[in-house]
Amino acid sequence: MVNSLHAVFHAIANVQNEQELRLALTDKISDHFGVQNWGIYLLDEQPTAEIDIPGIPAVCLESNPVGRYVVERHAPAHEQLLLSPADWKHFCSRHDHEHVMTGPIVCDGRLIGTLNLARDKGNPPFNGNDLADLSALCIHLSAKMATLRAKSKISNSLLASPLTARELEIAELVGQGLTNAEIGERLWITQNSVKQALKRMFRKLKVSARAELVAKLQDIQVS
Repeated sequence: MVNSLHAVFHAIANVQNEQELRLALTDKISDHFGVQNWGIYLLDEQPTAEIDIPGIPAVCLESNPVGRYVVERHAPAHEQLLLSPADWKHFCSRHDHEHVMTGPIVCDGRLIGTLNLARDKGNPPFNGNDLADLSALCIHLSAKMATLRAKSKISNSLLASPLTARELEIAELVGQGLTNAEIGERLWITQNSVKQALKRMFRKLKVSARAELVAKLQDIQVS
């Protein structure tokens, strides 16, 4: 079981973008959790047929008590943790959702999506070990999503900014409050190279001070 979960962690670590995430986990999630249906639902995505390929639609976060629990606590839950079997059937009568478990995907302190698992009728309910494994998996998913989205922001900044990649590195260190000498030491370039680069950056962005430079780049990134 441990090796199986490590295989899932490894698959998550090696994806290059959000689109690869579901494909990388297609077989591994089913094998590890013994589920017939599963899916990753991101709150900022529009529902499409492609999104539902794994076989489970987005959890209804407003009317489903399992979904509400995850939204309110940013913690994983399954139906038997919250409801009796009879009460659960009141909310969901689908034979392929006899047992469900949902976990949070969190980025920058907010819920950005859920990982949803379901077992067909005749299969055992989820238990404490399943819940612990889902919690660990959601930690890895959340960390990966944060990394991918941070890279996306940087890429967008590179496209929108007139600065070169090296100049953006210098600007980031300027924003951290480093001096020219400290920036030169960090980037293995001379202090004079930093000074000349800042002059070029000031001209490109039409600013005259380091604080203005940082503020201008933040405006470009936000827009």
